[in-house]
Amino acid sequence: MKNNPFVGTGVALITPFNEDFSVDYKSLENIVEYTLSNGADFMVALGTTSEAPTLTQEEKANVLNTVIKVANGRCPILLGMGGNNTMALLQNIKSQDFTGVDGILSVVPYYNKPNQRGMKAHFEAVADISPVPVVLYNVPGRVGVNLQSSTCVELAKHDNIVAVKEASGNLQQIMEILRDKPEGFDVLSGDDGITQPMMALGAKGVISVAANGYPDMFCKMVTSMLNDDAKAALPLHYKMIKMNNLIFADGNPAGIKRLMAYQGLCKNVLRLPLVTVNENVEKDLENELKVMYNK
Repeated sequence: MKNNPFVGTGVALITPFNEDFSVDYKSLENIVEYTLSNGADFMVALGTTSEAPTLTQEEKANVLNTVIKVANGRCPILLGMGGNNTMALLQNIKSQDFTGVDGILSVVPYYNKPNQRGMKAHFEAVADISPVPVVLYNVPGRVGVNLQSSTCVELAKHDNIVAVKEASGNLQQIMEILRDKPEGFDVLSGDDGITQPMMALGAKGVISVAANGYPDMFCKMVTSMLNDDAKAALPLHYKMIKMNNLIFADGNPAGIKRLMAYQGLCKNVLRLPLVTVNENVEKDLENELKVMYNK
């Protein structure tokens, strides 16, 4: 049986930048430590939230090494490795140093809109060659196509595919995967706002943007759900529901970076084409943080 190490709260780590747009490795170290000490279960390096498309190969290697160094074996590390050129992605996987990496998160190919057979063949090729377990990432809002439940369930039969990060927001589809999936394959929420209901249906955790900024509350909710304690989790779910929407109101990671800048965790700097949130969202984020923590 498959053994998926990515259960509970995974943090989709941001990449903090300095005012000159260089990577702020010191803040990255602090964020990894902050989220781990507040209950995070695993780290996701170089996912969408990291602004990975704007990082150089050298920066990507340094970011990953920083995360591995700070985590220091205390939690599994999931590395974002996706692409819309299958052969190039396979080459990248072959040349990647997987020391300290426990799995890869691989997104549905974007822009060229493959059909279901194309997606299946793409992910099978990735899973065949990857020396570490593969987590699928379905996010139709970003890539333009949806990995259907039947295709996901077929892929779940592959020995090296251990989970899916489901960010379709389609609970019907998610329930079909949960109903039909093989033993040992897990579903993770890709939407912070519906993590609690997804876990109530049988999901085993989340890959979370929110956990960068308020890991204490978010991790407590997820851990409560893993312990079948919905009574403890529900009030936290409703307490965070507005913020879970606000951090995405004017783009990701713009919202979470603005929130974290208030908290002194990073500077409010993004690389183009991303820019900071508008003034209205900025005020709302600041106000809602006070409401959440009764300040």
